[in-house]
Order: sequence, then C-alpha cells, then structure tokens
Amino acid sequence: MVKKSKTCPCGSGNEFKKCCGPFLDYKTKPETAEKLMRSRYTAYVLKNSDYILKTWHPSTRPASFDLSNDITEWDRLEIVSTENGTDSDDKGQVMFKAFYKHLGQKYCIQEVSRFVKENGDWIYLFGEQSKTIILV
Repeated sequence: MVKKSKTCPCGSGNEFKKCCGPFLDYKTKPETAEKLMRSRYTAYVLKNSDYILKTWHPSTRPASFDLSNDITEWDRLEIVSTENGTDSDDKGQVMFKAFYKHLGQKYCIQEVSRFVKENGDWIYLFGEQSKTIILV
C-alpha cells in the first residue's frame, strides 16, 4: 500500500491521499476521464483488482480479473493527450504511456483508452494498444 505521505503513483505529483487515494477508497469518484485513467493505473500498481473491475464498463468487462499474482512492476505513467472527458462531456479518451518491468525486462506500452460517463460517473470502456516497446 502507498504510505499516506507518499506521492501518488499516477504521476500527478500530488500526495496519494489527496489524489487517487479517495477514489480507490470509494470516498469520491473521478470527475474526469483522465482522473479515472490515473486512478486505474494506481489500482494496477497497488494490485487492486476490485477497483479495476468496478470502473470497467459491464459491456466490455471480463467476468473475473485478479492482479494478486501479477509480478509486473509498474514504474511510471505519462499522459500523452486527452480528448474530451471533462465534467461536461459524456465521452472521452486518454492516450498514455505506461512504463513497467516484467521478469527483469523493461517495457513501455502506449494505449488510447476510451471512457464514457453513465449516470454521472466516468467508466472505462476499452483500450487500444498502439505500441509495446522493449527498453534497453
């Protein structure tokens, strides 16, 4: 778990308890698609499968999802661009790069994630990976 005084894994530069922490604790909900994207990344870092499933659209969500045995070591998230996804939108997309290590090898994936707002809540619809790069 992230210590309360630590910087949030999502790369915002904010403290976890003032950034993604309240989302993952279900105390509040992300107001934008980008904030949902960041909180989902943080959930991957913390291996919080429940949050990933609850923020995944029912039409594309897998029946089960378990990160408890995942050995991926997430390093950092970079938001490349956002399109729509504000409080006044009902759709949005976020392009990001996620850097990680798996079995000693460093990687970077680039993805465009698509989000929809339903009943006032942002929810992940699906993602399209455009690149997975092996880093030396």
